[in-house]
Amino acid sequence: MTEPRIPLPGREELDEAQRQVWDKVVSGPRGQVIGPLRAAIHNAELAGRWSALGESLRFSTSLPKRLSELAICVTGRRWSAQVEWFVHARTAAENGIAAEVLEAMREGRPPVFDQADERLVYEFARTLQQEGQVPDAIYGAAVAAFGVKGVVELTALVGYYTMVSMTLNAHGIPLPEGEVPPLVPPAQGLFTLPAPA
Repeated sequence: MTEPRIPLPGREELDEAQRQVWDKVVSGPRGQVIGPLRAAIHNAELAGRWSALGESLRFSTSLPKRLSELAICVTGRRWSAQVEWFVHARTAAENGIAAEVLEAMREGRPPVFDQADERLVYEFARTLQQEGQVPDAIYGAAVAAFGVKGVVELTALVGYYTMVSMTLNAHGIPLPEGEVPPLVPPAQGLFTLPAPA
């Protein structure tokens, strides 16, 4: 296991403000302090706001869970964020994303989608992260499929989980004990997601 670059304190090592955030996270839908919150907890106010935003985006959008988790996986794969992929690929599979799609993404191959809404979410998240823009045709299709609210939420999901990926990668937040990194980072440069087949 790679050592983290920063201390990852347990509850007993926290001050009162940090413990309040910790306890709120544990009593909420996450049920535990994991991933980027292990870094954010160093600043109690940041961790509290981070957790609230993350819970809203992960558990309370108008998008089906299947599509939210796919967008998160696209983002985790884009940044080769091991912990993000480890957590969300499993959740995406549990919510109906085909194993073949996830495996192609994991290996850096073009995924083949049977469902048009999944292909659309993949393309929206892929182009936004690789080009910094979403082409008009993809954006228009997303509005038609998910409404303005859904497209705002999808964009926020990609942005939030980009921040999550960068936090995990920058601080070396480790996978659970005994787990092998699921993603092979790119040999050079940024990982580019292929267009779907």
